[in-house]
Amino acid sequence: MLAVRNTADGIQVQDVADPEGPGVRLDIASAGICGTDVAFVANGHQGFTYGHEFAGTVDGAAFVVEPSIYCGRCPECAAGNTQRCADPAHGTLGIFRDGGMAESVVVPEYTLLPLPASLPVQDACLVEPAAVAWHGVRKAGLLPGERVVIVGGGSIALLAAAVTRHLGFDVDLEARYEHQTSAAKHLGAGRPQGTYDVVIDAAGSSSGLARCAELAAAGARIIVLGVYNDTISIPAAHSLIKELTYINAMAYGRPGGVREFGQAADMLATRPEIAETVITHRFPLNAAAEAFRVARDRSAGAIKVTLEPPR
Repeated sequence: MLAVRNTADGIQVQDVADPEGPGVRLDIASAGICGTDVAFVANGHQGFTYGHEFAGTVDGAAFVVEPSIYCGRCPECAAGNTQRCADPAHGTLGIFRDGGMAESVVVPEYTLLPLPASLPVQDACLVEPAAVAWHGVRKAGLLPGERVVIVGGGSIALLAAAVTRHLGFDVDLEARYEHQTSAAKHLGAGRPQGTYDVVIDAAGSSSGLARCAELAAAGARIIVLGVYNDTISIPAAHSLIKELTYINAMAYGRPGGVREFGQAADMLATRPEIAETVITHRFPLNAAAEAFRVARDRSAGAIKVTLEPPR
């Protein structure tokens, strides 16, 4: 079986043993390359099959995989915060354990979500980042009439814009590259002007977070969706003078018993233009090295790059 792994020589497609063990065997149809995957390659993380954004089929039926591994018994899981599971075995498929950039993978049955009929399985790898965006927008607690802006132009930023519009709110977005701004416009987002009640950080950088504070109105909420690998530097002047509130958002869960993964899948099923806009490049699985190269180069026009094994 072919699988994408990082090596001393970079990303390679290797011939590995077929997956075994308890669970359900999923034949992969699509897998997305996340910024986390690109960072993991740069940092030299090896020893597992990459891919936490993936979908496929089981006996011909289409599913997307919610890659969180959780116990379902601890207080956090009982409260619907499966992303904060307290069990030592908690983790994510494709992050330090085998994921979906392969021809097939065995996953726990509870991770499978049947796809809405109108969501193509080749696009369904986008459900995972869309669920991240959904969770962040939900945590913002948007109120009627509030102004919303997003800082960042990657897939999470654009999906957060799509979620905000899907929920009936206007949204603006500030991106670094013109192709990102164009994609945001296609999804119904405008360009920033003035200050905002809710600012979503999807840039994951000190400069991006500083820009969020600049765009924030007095008393605004800043939703931290960006991923940081070091200490987050909060811009003190704006934060203190404006009395800004910072709300962290990580992954997705089941608040009130409602599966955010399912809400994201339903949104993508009803708005096909989201996948058409966000997925910019598709490669066969055996071209993974080139796909990762393209995903690294945001200036060249890539937003979401996906891999598709032969079927």
